Amino acid sequence: MTSRQTLSHWGTYDIVEGPKGVRLKSNALDPDPNPIGLHQLSPEVARTRVLRPAIRKSWLEQGPGARPDLRGREAFVEVSWDKAAELAGAELDRIRQTYGNKAIFGGSYGWASAGRFHHAQSQVHRFLNTIGGYVAHRDSYSLAAARVVLPHVVAPMAWLMNNHNTWDDLAAHCDLFLTLGGVPLKNAQISQAGVARHRVREGLRQMAGAGVECINVSPLRDNMETGAPVEWLPIRPGSDTAFLLALAHEIRAMGAHDRAFLDRYCTGWEKFEPYLTGRNDGQPKDADWAAPLCGIEAPTIRALARKMAGKRVMINIAWALQRAEHGEQPFWMVVTLAAMLGQIGLPGGGFGVGYGAENLMGSPHAELRGASLPQGINPVKEFIPVARIADMLLTPGAPFTYDGETYSYPDIRLVYWAGGNPYHHHQDLNRLERAWQKPDTIIVHEQAWTATARRADIVLPVSMAHEREDLGYATMEGVVMHTHKAAEPPGLAESDYAIFTRIARVMGVEEKFTENRSEAEWIESLYGRMRKMWAREGVDLPDYAAFREAGVIDLQPHDPPEQRVMLSAFRADPEGAPLETPSGRIEIFSDAIHAMGLPDCFGHPTWLPPGEWAGEAAPDQFHLISDQPARKLHSQLDASPHSLAGKIHGREPAHLNDRDAARLGLAYGDLVEIHNARGRCLASAVPDAGVAPNVLRLSTGAWFDPCPETGLERHGNPNVLTQDRPASQLSQGCAAHSCLVRIVKATQASAPAPFTPPELA
Repeated sequence: MTSRQTLSHWGTYDIVEGPKGVRLKSNALDPDPNPIGLHQLSPEVARTRVLRPAIRKSWLEQGPGARPDLRGREAFVEVSWDKAAELAGAELDRIRQTYGNKAIFGGSYGWASAGRFHHAQSQVHRFLNTIGGYVAHRDSYSLAAARVVLPHVVAPMAWLMNNHNTWDDLAAHCDLFLTLGGVPLKNAQISQAGVARHRVREGLRQMAGAGVECINVSPLRDNMETGAPVEWLPIRPGSDTAFLLALAHEIRAMGAHDRAFLDRYCTGWEKFEPYLTGRNDGQPKDADWAAPLCGIEAPTIRALARKMAGKRVMINIAWALQRAEHGEQPFWMVVTLAAMLGQIGLPGGGFGVGYGAENLMGSPHAELRGASLPQGINPVKEFIPVARIADMLLTPGAPFTYDGETYSYPDIRLVYWAGGNPYHHHQDLNRLERAWQKPDTIIVHEQAWTATARRADIVLPVSMAHEREDLGYATMEGVVMHTHKAAEPPGLAESDYAIFTRIARVMGVEEKFTENRSEAEWIESLYGRMRKMWAREGVDLPDYAAFREAGVIDLQPHDPPEQRVMLSAFRADPEGAPLETPSGRIEIFSDAIHAMGLPDCFGHPTWLPPGEWAGEAAPDQFHLISDQPARKLHSQLDASPHSLAGKIHGREPAHLNDRDAARLGLAYGDLVEIHNARGRCLASAVPDAGVAPNVLRLSTGAWFDPCPETGLERHGNPNVLTQDRPASQLSQGCAAHSCLVRIVKATQASAPAPFTPPELA
């Protein structure tokens, strides 16, 4: 029996070949292995796969633009690779010659493959740049509001993610770990480009073992598990900024704010303070004001403020909080509150913007960059904020603002998608259904018959990560590996690179796209570039032949773990190591944002109640929390046995407070219909004392499965309910968590069938 490795976003797995065939097992380097990826070879996943190139019947027979209303409801015709490449190449040529490359949207948002070469977004962007460019997107659904606001306030989000205080530092120096939205272990199961060592569970246990006091301010109790007691303050969704303002007000009222730190390291305190105290609007942002907004009693808020004033405090905020209307505000306010305590840049103190959101936050390893496939230069300057795809398709030419500038939506005629599933991550899917009918042609590379594939015109079957070789490395994971092929791709599935090579050949640009390199030659070239980059950082990698032979290189001996403290260099020398903000300091008040004159994002952190926000919700209204799932990455591997085991009667579980469930007459497993003006979906009820009152938790990831006759979503996809509107005019980020729904007990419904392939002619 021999073993090799494959890498995925949810972990590293050994490929074990034995008498019963090939199976995957967790790699020995991982102290907390994740079971999600163990099921990639399962028959249940295999049954969902796209096996051959397929063309939507009306599009094939009548040409581009034919019957877009039948997308998702029509049979496909399987064709040869030559025919598929010919059709795709001809349509790309027609669009760019008739309308220009600004009519092509290279969507490709998603987690795609963990490999450095077989990374679908890099592949599709390289290909589209080879043929003249495309309309791109900016930011991410997970982080758009934070990514736009934080560079104005303190630092770019990518830099902050890679420079969090390490878990060892927190265990050694932190007294109080206060987190808004928890540190969800289910989210930390994954990291972009792959995980070698899952470290968050151990990091939390280290803190608990060292006696760090942990307080979780969240609508959900179970998103903070340390192995020791955690104080839970159930907060009303959308009210976190009010809660943080109240803590700040009480700390200032006690005189516990660090004026020396605010004066030397920050700018704008003198403009924010009158708002905090109510001097400029007559409303002090104190605990009495915040209590009815956030559902946490005023004495509790005051007691917490007193506790914070005498301890070394780390304030963490989950990414979920910025996926809401005015999602910039709680992130800005977390930095402001940490600045008031004066502990930014000190061991054990400061702020975190996503401990637990991915595995990498808190990593002790050096930030060594990996090589990536060159994408070329995109001559098309039009773009959209990532969550505005439906707006783009429905309202071409309409203006939008982004980070202080005004742009307009392009007129898209062709969507090319590889490495993602908008019918998982976008909001208000019924609106997206209408928008999806706008383009003449939709081309997708897909491994499985997802809702996106079923709504495409040309579907090209692509291999999965474990069906190809690659170079595996994720920044700050501390491991480099040559990933091996565990199985042959099914049917006629090929890599993205092979597919684009076929189409490039049809379009006469094969040599420009491939540079006459095979997949193996590209992988070797990327490793060689990375080897040179790291040599300059004092890390010596073996030559490529030795690397392939070794399979896995553990960098830990060359990169000994260290206790990192975020912004320590800035604290030690703010003039010599200034921030990248306009002032070089932490901007509690941003002149740049103030000058934009936006109606929904002012010059300092502000309480702005979301438009869809009930405050004191009606008894039959619930705040919907559509968080990340525990048994899959987004919607990937939803058909696997591991994911299916978490469903109830084939549907996603809907958790609600046990008292709310009793009031509504709901028991475990009862079929419920969740609805609002945007849509309806079915789920299975789960009474849960760990969910705040008037809150409903329906995690994302269920494959979209609307009933053809009624439109009722049968599987439990919450994005038929979430609203498709921007967090603000600053970021245009998604606002999924600002969502109200009602729940009724359902009596009967047709069974979900999300994994059934479409009819194939």
